[in-house]
Amino acid sequence: MKNIKIPLSLMVTMLLIVSLSGLQNSALAKDQKFKRGKSVEVEVMSYNIHHAEGVDGVLDLERIARIIEESDADIVGLQEVDKHWSERSDFQDQAKWLAERLGMFYAYGANLDREPLKEEEPRRQYGTAVLSKYPILDSENHPLTKIGNTEQRGLLEATIKVKGNHLHFYNTHLALTSAEREIQIREINDIASRDKGSKIMMGDLNATPESKEMQPINANYNDVFAETHEAYTYPATNPTKRIDYIFTSDDIEADDAEVIKTLASDHLPLIAEIELERVKSTDKGN
Repeated sequence: MKNIKIPLSLMVTMLLIVSLSGLQNSALAKDQKFKRGKSVEVEVMSYNIHHAEGVDGVLDLERIARIIEESDADIVGLQEVDKHWSERSDFQDQAKWLAERLGMFYAYGANLDREPLKEEEPRRQYGTAVLSKYPILDSENHPLTKIGNTEQRGLLEATIKVKGNHLHFYNTHLALTSAEREIQIREINDIASRDKGSKIMMGDLNATPESKEMQPINANYNDVFAETHEAYTYPATNPTKRIDYIFTSDDIEADDAEVIKTLASDHLPLIAEIELERVKSTDKGN
């Protein structure tokens, strides 16, 4: 085999290309490492859907789905969600239907649980739900204290894996009486205090911001709409009350909060963009 002589100028050029390629790969690796440490923007929504019955009296779950879809929400807390409940919602499993329609994960918390009308049918339930574009690792519905013969309320807790971070998400629909809400908000604070890390709390609290029962939650979490004077959510036709909320823990930044105008329910939905600081993790995927 003959020896092939490579001109000196060509050798220098080849060495230069290899060197530049190495520098580019190194820079790319550093850039990717930097991106992994960036915050993650997540759109969150709270919406009392009134079992998908609009102000016009029409049952339209597809209308609710379109509102969520058009908002580009990543994680949604829903209240007043039926599951095989009655004719008013065509005995539909609303959380499951919405999750399948939107291509999202979901968790459901039944606060009312009734026997089926026929033995072979599923139980009739009513409560809250969480929809998420990110995987829901686990969930638990915590019954909250009620006084007398009032409606059972609960706190649906979900752990959601957002780009490697474990986000603690709480969704609730509180009682109609101030005395019950005062107890329930204390219980919610106690439940949430068991978890470490980033937290989002939301729902229909049936209380205005200045209410006495709101003091504990205001002391521990940030009200995303505290600085927004146009955050009335009820009633949908001519809102005069702020009773729906999104709260965050101190390590979460929130902005671009708004109330969406729609008559698909008797409440208006809230949406906010939050920023989660990414924690170093060896987890792969979402």
